[in-house]
Amino acid sequence: MTPRVHPTAIVHPKAQLADEVMVGPYTLIGEHVRIGRGTRVDSHAVIEGWTEIGEECHIHPFVSLGAPPQHLQYKGEETYVRIGNKNILREYVTVNRATVFGGGVTSLGDHNVLMAYVHIAHDCHVGNHVVMANAATLAGHITIGDHAIVGGLVGIHQYVRVGAYSMIGGCSAVGQDVPPFMRAAGGYRARLFGVNTIGLKRHGFSDDCIRLLKRVYRVLFLSDLRLAEAIKQVRDEFGDSRDVQAVLIFLDGTKRGICKGSDEREEE
Repeated sequence: MTPRVHPTAIVHPKAQLADEVMVGPYTLIGEHVRIGRGTRVDSHAVIEGWTEIGEECHIHPFVSLGAPPQHLQYKGEETYVRIGNKNILREYVTVNRATVFGGGVTSLGDHNVLMAYVHIAHDCHVGNHVVMANAATLAGHITIGDHAIVGGLVGIHQYVRVGAYSMIGGCSAVGQDVPPFMRAAGGYRARLFGVNTIGLKRHGFSDDCIRLLKRVYRVLFLSDLRLAEAIKQVRDEFGDSRDVQAVLIFLDGTKRGICKGSDEREEE
């Protein structure tokens, strides 16, 4: 089935719309936009710049994709937004294209849900199966791992990394990296509050695996050891675990530092 475009929509003749794409009233689609099969774009959306959208996505009203980055050094260069398949972008979501010096691509993987008013700034990379609740905001150059959950009204600082299967509680200000499998929360500066137990159970992690990650958490973030010493101890004692290795690799790659650890009971 050929694309179905509402007569009030404005679609540049060079834009590429695959079969079964639906474009709603008063939507604007620019010259360099490419939209994959079966994607639905509702009314009043604006998709501009060099933006690629995959298959079977749902773009809700008033979404803005591919606008220039909010960066003073950007001078109109050809940079990109690339969005994968089967994503849901709710009302007023904004995804800005990248900067040249930041790699040239802002990306969103597959099967993600971005709730209303979510903002993804230039040069961010969001993985797969990520949920970002209402008004969660990413500054530039942020990476979000697969299956992470970012709560409503969360603000994340530039260059921060959020690991896979982690969860950030609502209204948190995140200034440092959140390791995989962990929970973080805190209004002034987020802290870690143990392992994301409920989330891991929902994704099929075994009780033994979760217990192991809790032991690792206690050594890394609750012991009196310096972090480098704690990492060495964890590597020596638990390094055979693939999940533990994922945590250690993440810690080794930090540039902004890691959120401080707290006893998980402090959050209750």
